[in-house]
Amino acid sequence: MRPVYLRGAGLASALGPDRASAVHALRTGASPRMRRHAGLDWPVHALWDGEVPDSEDDWLARARETVCAVAHESGALDTSRSGPLFVASSSRDIGAREQALAWHGDTHAFSERVAQWLDWRGPVFSVFNACTSAVQAVLSAQRCIAAGECEQALVLGLELPNRYTVAGLAAMQLLAPDRAQPCGVERAGLVVGEAVAALYLGAAPSRWRIDGGACVVGGSNPAGLEPQALSRALDLALERSGLQAHDIDLVKMHAAGSGANDALEAALLTERLGAAAPWVTLKPSLGHSLGAAGAAELALVAACQESGVWPRLHYQPDPAVAPRLGQVPASAAHRLLLLFAGFGGGHAALVATDLEAH
Repeated sequence: MRPVYLRGAGLASALGPDRASAVHALRTGASPRMRRHAGLDWPVHALWDGEVPDSEDDWLARARETVCAVAHESGALDTSRSGPLFVASSSRDIGAREQALAWHGDTHAFSERVAQWLDWRGPVFSVFNACTSAVQAVLSAQRCIAAGECEQALVLGLELPNRYTVAGLAAMQLLAPDRAQPCGVERAGLVVGEAVAALYLGAAPSRWRIDGGACVVGGSNPAGLEPQALSRALDLALERSGLQAHDIDLVKMHAAGSGANDALEAALLTERLGAAAPWVTLKPSLGHSLGAAGAAELALVAACQESGVWPRLHYQPDPAVAPRLGQVPASAAHRLLLLFAGFGGGHAALVATDLEAH
């Protein structure tokens, strides 16, 4: 099995249309762009300026423009475009369906449409498995490349504007009324984040190496975090990377803002990693980008590491829950652990190495 590298990344989010804009927003302390959909009381980290297009055609045109720009930023469109394309999402094209009042159709059709937008010539896979979708897509792409089945692959994480997602999560009483405060003293739920992210993976060496990861499904709490399942995912990710817990230099928490789930995750990290590495959370900046989170958060972590600019917390972390949160890394981290969780009992861990960090 050969090593697999992150050769390029693109990101459009509430912080801006590309990774450079996101880093600039973090450096200057600019607030992420926010929106409240008409008729809904909960804030969203908004991908697009202004209101959501009010017709199916306009929504699809705006989505195509964004997806193509982000894929181009990753460098994947400068290739033969013949490797596998993985499209990961929770909501797919539900925003366009809202406009057209058309709820039926093949769930894979949107992924094929995205491939047409990109003039992608390779096989197309849909990964629609709640909030661990994109990290599962990354691991699938890694396995294909590592086994020599292809030389490169593109993972797209798409969480595009729609009201359906917000209304559903609000009905479950999971949304914060104003802003996300993961592991904060006043945390009150998650805030949805719209995002489009592209990860161009390949066998040719680059700065970032994807070392290993795992997805573990826990069956006892389909809507919440299970420490045993997350611990197992962490163990498998380390084992597949050939590492021990003390080798990790930085942890990107899942931390969505839930009172119970944040505390469970933090307790597990304290038990397993101790004070060996600082913790960061990206959801106050990106929102919870759901099915796109694995791609969006990896793209932003890499940009933060490369620039030396990390998100600053604008709220009070709960010291009894997350004593390592908010401590900006003093130097570039060599090995990073990224954690994710989602509905259906999905728990995922991913290890990435910055080969230029010392």
